[in-house]
Amino acid sequence: MDNQNLSAFIIVAENKSFSEAAYVLDVTQSTISKRIALLESQVGKKLFDRIARRVALTEAGQELLPRARRILKEYANALQAINDLSGNVSGILRLAISHHLGLHRLPDLLKIFSKTYPDVVLDIEFMDSEKAYERIMQAKSEIGIITLGSEIHPNIHKKEIWDDPLKFVCSEDHALSKLLDPELEDLANFPVILPGLNTYTGRIVQNIFQYRQISLVTPMSTNYLETISKMVEIGLGWSVLPETLTKNLHSLSVNHTSIKRQLGYICHTKHTLSNAGVAFLSLLDQQCEIEVNL
Repeated sequence: MDNQNLSAFIIVAENKSFSEAAYVLDVTQSTISKRIALLESQVGKKLFDRIARRVALTEAGQELLPRARRILKEYANALQAINDLSGNVSGILRLAISHHLGLHRLPDLLKIFSKTYPDVVLDIEFMDSEKAYERIMQAKSEIGIITLGSEIHPNIHKKEIWDDPLKFVCSEDHALSKLLDPELEDLANFPVILPGLNTYTGRIVQNIFQYRQISLVTPMSTNYLETISKMVEIGLGWSVLPETLTKNLHSLSVNHTSIKRQLGYICHTKHTLSNAGVAFLSLLDQQCEIEVNL
């Protein structure tokens, strides 16, 4: 089976659209249709039903999809393995990086890596840490740089690099800013803006209040910490944010309560890293030593 045809098939299936697949692959819709027709001719079965502009997998298509993904993955792995035999650091390095780390921790490291290894193409996807974790579990990315959760699958190797203290914050003119020693109960009297419970950071904060059996007023939530910082700045609520996002905000010294999270990298223990992946981890390990010695 031709890899281009399989790739077109997977993209159409994921997007449920021939036009969207054409956009993703940067080809014409006619080209996508021809590739699917060739693939259907090869397998001897119809792969998609097209009804009223809707595209859905047939039973044959559903059977082929996971196998097509495995074929393309094995093909990519084979090319990478052959390339790595030379010892050259080149090829594609797929990284899954949390939004916050991509903005505040990694730009300099990515710049150094890119200059040191110009033959490596960085394929970076920015996403929530939880989604990045799933990409590593499914071996869709080589390395994830994320907020580390407390529960890690046995097949996942993790390494802590940065301590990330979290601060209780509000706007400079918020009522809480007038309190010298606020308690958690004081904060609970006002709306809070937090990441969702599906995030590591959101669960860290929620668990503190749940342990004390304190209910929170949460009129809004977003997983983008930069957005939360701006909403807090204009007075829509208080929050808990990394120090990197507390500029122009009032820090609250909540009695006997300090919070931090761990940032670092993860990779799958059963996924052999490419030379580029090994080189990138080496750079991250060097950063870890720098952090330890600070």
